[in-house]
Amino acid sequence: MPSDSPRKPEPRGSGRRRGKSGSGVATRYRWRYLVTAAVLIGVLVLLASGNWFAEEVAANTPSKGDSSHFLSMPVRNDPVSANPGQAREVQRQALIAQWLQADQTLCQYQDSTRYPNYSRPIAEHPDQVYPNQLIAESHPMRKKGGGTDQEVQIQTTQSRVYLAAGESVQFTIQAKDKSGQMLPLIADKALARGITYNASREAPQSPVAMSDSGREGDQVAGDGIYSGVLNPAQTGFASFNGTIRTELSYTVNGQAGVVLFDVIYSPEVPAIWAGPVRESTEGGALRFILKASVQMPGRYIVHGRIDDAKGKPFALVSFNDLLPQGSNDIPLVVAGNLLRDQAPAFPLTLRDVDAYLLKENTDPDRALMPRIEGTAYVSKTYPLKTFSDAEWSSEERSRYLTEFEKDAGLAKNALISFDPDLARQPLPQSVCSQSKNNKTH
Repeated sequence: MPSDSPRKPEPRGSGRRRGKSGSGVATRYRWRYLVTAAVLIGVLVLLASGNWFAEEVAANTPSKGDSSHFLSMPVRNDPVSANPGQAREVQRQALIAQWLQADQTLCQYQDSTRYPNYSRPIAEHPDQVYPNQLIAESHPMRKKGGGTDQEVQIQTTQSRVYLAAGESVQFTIQAKDKSGQMLPLIADKALARGITYNASREAPQSPVAMSDSGREGDQVAGDGIYSGVLNPAQTGFASFNGTIRTELSYTVNGQAGVVLFDVIYSPEVPAIWAGPVRESTEGGALRFILKASVQMPGRYIVHGRIDDAKGKPFALVSFNDLLPQGSNDIPLVVAGNLLRDQAPAFPLTLRDVDAYLLKENTDPDRALMPRIEGTAYVSKTYPLKTFSDAEWSSEERSRYLTEFEKDAGLAKNALISFDPDLARQPLPQSVCSQSKNNKTH
């Protein structure tokens, strides 16, 4: 990936996942605190009639506990407490804020976890929709001696960041002025170097041929776009495991510039795909089952993309589990309720599958399997009633929902105890609950 300073690349969508999928021990608290500020601000905007209101809400917001704690609010010796009507309204609004916070937290958590982690709408992961697209960047020319030339825009592409054994990467570079007109560029030298930290191992080097000749990876001769291909397996990097940085020196308008391209190479082959894809509708979900022959046992992370019959990206499916050595089935599951909710047009296409063995406490942290580019499998056509509309359930989700429901119940009871009239009318709703109700009506 092009860069102007030595650093270890962290490509988009490459988040390092440690251990099994899950929300983590801090999930419930994170959800609670994320909505607190938004709810309290909404109440302040709607109901503030002076500085005293903000002060009273902050001072009188009840702590977590049984519903009696919501009512044990001190009466302050100020103009508000001198007016019993105002003091009561302050306390009432603080209880409403507590209720709205609890309702919002419960609703948002329930909504965001209705589908399992391994089967999500792909709209949640825009950087994962087309993982094999060119990575294109544009920036002012970085001069070799330091500084930039804002009048010259350097445009670069590279075909990928992670390279499995035997894979290659293509780089391109061109120059344009501010109006978008091509400028003559000459690629002087490109050298690939292995990046090691603390000089812990030997760092190989290899030249990379860059040309505008229409050959060796270049598309069109003389179009002003220089291209080059790095295939680590055919160079001194054949056994190098880690980051490879290619430094390209070039000249535009008589000025020397430099650009860096980073890739991460994995010469190990931990597993290979070993058979045709199968499908099933076990458990009310659609399962794409891939077969792999595993040489290196451990935790494998697999991602696949699902398109509907119209070619519209629909779902991101994943696998995250331990695999033993030998032949293994790897299921990529589309949740039944995701299918029922979004009603994609059948048949569905599984495409662009990537996979790796996760390696703990080492760099690089993965050994790549060969990627499956393009279509991997096309499903049969099913009526939607084939699939279950039940929300995803797990011990962790049930535990968090129980806690959030308890919080909401305490806040509701405290509010009704303070103002019994609210028991005979609908309680105020959080933004999340309003949105959900609007969708169902």
